[in-house]
Amino acid sequence: MKALTVDDEPIMLNALTSAVKLSPDISSVSQFTSCTAALKWAENHPIDIAFLDISMRGMGGLALAEKLIEIHPDCKIIFCTGFSEYAVEAFKIHVSGYLLKPITAKAVQAEINHIKGKKAKEKLITVKCFGNFEVMSNNEILKFRRSKSKELLAVMIDRKGAGMTSKQICAIMWTDNGNDDKHMNYMRQLFIDLRNTLKSIGAEAALVQNGYNYSLDTERIDCDYYSYLQIGKPEFQGEYMSQYDWAETTCAYLLHKLYIL
Repeated sequence: MKALTVDDEPIMLNALTSAVKLSPDISSVSQFTSCTAALKWAENHPIDIAFLDISMRGMGGLALAEKLIEIHPDCKIIFCTGFSEYAVEAFKIHVSGYLLKPITAKAVQAEINHIKGKKAKEKLITVKCFGNFEVMSNNEILKFRRSKSKELLAVMIDRKGAGMTSKQICAIMWTDNGNDDKHMNYMRQLFIDLRNTLKSIGAEAALVQNGYNYSLDTERIDCDYYSYLQIGKPEFQGEYMSQYDWAETTCAYLLHKLYIL
């Protein structure tokens, strides 16, 4: 989805845009502090969803929404404001959602899910990345038959569910000769073992295979790493998947993110 964010307060606009960008449903975000500039841009660019502050200088969010809908009839409008009294006027023009500030990534995603008519999926497993990597099911640590099957899941969690081939995963787990026939054959066994382990607790739907690509349905996973990226909680204390050397790159990124905030 292509998104538009408009707020005449730069700090609030940047916070809103950051929250919108975290949604996996959003492919691009264009931001403006001026209603006029946003409207002019919208005349020549496609928009699927617009997040608009209501109380802005110039024409204001309500008038901007009406004009955007004239240009893009299918555009979904989400109003963002600190004043709940605007809700009645907002819904008169059939907006799709209404968010009260301060706006979080979680709240943004909830509105997008509502627009898509998609209910939140049940969480099948709980994953702990901060400190040592652990997987929980029904408040108990999940036991893996092979330690490498657990590491395989850790790699996929680290990549936030992005599709990966066996060859790509091997290159991460075995930095030297990771793509030889021996490791590739072993990887196939690990995927079978991982799938069986997840199946034993009714969580096999979390693992997705599409041809030669493997991925995770992250909506099925309650993960401290994902929560931190989305809403800043729980706090990151400097340790991430400590038992895996390849996780140091992500740990360094999180440390950088922590110290620049």
